[in-house]
Amino acid sequence: MRIAMLAPIAQRTGPGPSGPRERMVALLIEGLAAAGIDVTVIEPEAASGSNREPVMGSGGPVRSKSRDPKVLECLRLSEVFEKADNFDLIHNHHDFVALSYSGLVKTPIVTTIHGLCSQESLSVYKKYDGRAYYVSVSDANRAPDLSYVATVYHGIDVEAFSFNEIGGDYLLFSGRIQPRHGAGEAVSIAERARKKLVIAGAIADRHYFEREIEPAVDGNRVQFLGPALPEQRISLLGNALAVLHPVGCEDPFGLSVMEANACGTPVIAFPSGPVPEIVTEGVNGFLVRDVVEAAEAVGRVSAISRIDCRRLAEQRFSRDRMVEDYLQVYARVLEETKREDHRPWGYYEVLSDRPDHKVKRIVVHPGKRLSLQRHTHRAEHWTIISGSPLVTCNDDEIPLQPGDSINIPLGAKHRIFNPGFEPVVFIEVQTGDNFAENDIQRFEDDFGRVLDKS
Repeated sequence: MRIAMLAPIAQRTGPGPSGPRERMVALLIEGLAAAGIDVTVIEPEAASGSNREPVMGSGGPVRSKSRDPKVLECLRLSEVFEKADNFDLIHNHHDFVALSYSGLVKTPIVTTIHGLCSQESLSVYKKYDGRAYYVSVSDANRAPDLSYVATVYHGIDVEAFSFNEIGGDYLLFSGRIQPRHGAGEAVSIAERARKKLVIAGAIADRHYFEREIEPAVDGNRVQFLGPALPEQRISLLGNALAVLHPVGCEDPFGLSVMEANACGTPVIAFPSGPVPEIVTEGVNGFLVRDVVEAAEAVGRVSAISRIDCRRLAEQRFSRDRMVEDYLQVYARVLEETKREDHRPWGYYEVLSDRPDHKVKRIVVHPGKRLSLQRHTHRAEHWTIISGSPLVTCNDDEIPLQPGDSINIPLGAKHRIFNPGFEPVVFIEVQTGDNFAENDIQRFEDDFGRVLDKS
């Protein structure tokens, strides 16, 4: 299976600074690669384990910090869809813009909808509903007007979060400091519960911070750390008594809840958006309606098993679980959109099909080979366009270069192998009286089709 991953374009997908969507996509790419899936990410810097096809402009690699974002978007999308035939499936994480290309290619497109930007964007999703396959990141995140092939919860690298069996005595708020994200409510909860509060996060709204947060910060009862580096954040999560998640907006997905649980720390959260799908009452946290209930829940948090929090994170929110869910989506989509012209070794295009001949343009992926086979009703003539294949014809193995040709006589055992790192492209001219797949007798095959006459 060859997957083209159309990653978020705003930021780099891979190690280093990135947003939650970028981190999730990077983990998916790495997990798919670890599962043996051929993943190509067309971007300047790709995630570990994937192939990388840099998008080039006149000044070199396109980077979002130094180039017009629209230029980056245009080059990235054109690179994916111009090469669509090279892939079995395109997985789109770039919102609705990529859908406008879907009618121009045969390759099926899976689109993970990470969040609807506006009602106007919904109209685009509705236009392509039924042509693209939509995946929601939570049931709460679904739009009633759209159809979905699945809900796939985000995964995290659970092993990267150290489990803390004991925890500590402070409450933690970790997130952006802005209205409706809950930092002000966290201050009130900690005050009512008479617990120390640590706030870690970037200030997204300076006026809100100065009005709601800064007056309470004394370095003792309320401590503000600003943005935490990854290792510091893991330590903060693991050493907390509980993480407060009093978010009042429809956040598409609560990664901070998963990350807290991975460290063994329970979560006290408002039931907004997907949170009720993530927090199981009394198991990995508490769902509360307001500040008063949240403060009361602080007194009960010691009854929650920290090891159960960790186990739940491993079972429900791991990278491997996310990868397996997406593999099931891919399998379903590929079954529903099964294409005669795509095979495990590559794909072909029929250029001419007449009673006395058939002409194909055939592409063989790097490292792949066709079955060792013969025909009883047709001969073939191959002309190499690009790549350097190794051709078997009866007892001979013949290396070929672009421009070379070879005849495959009627009844000859033959195969073509691509030992290189670039696709092999060749033109096959068939002559005879039967050009159907039932005139293939396979002797060896890398894909278990020796007995398959079709």
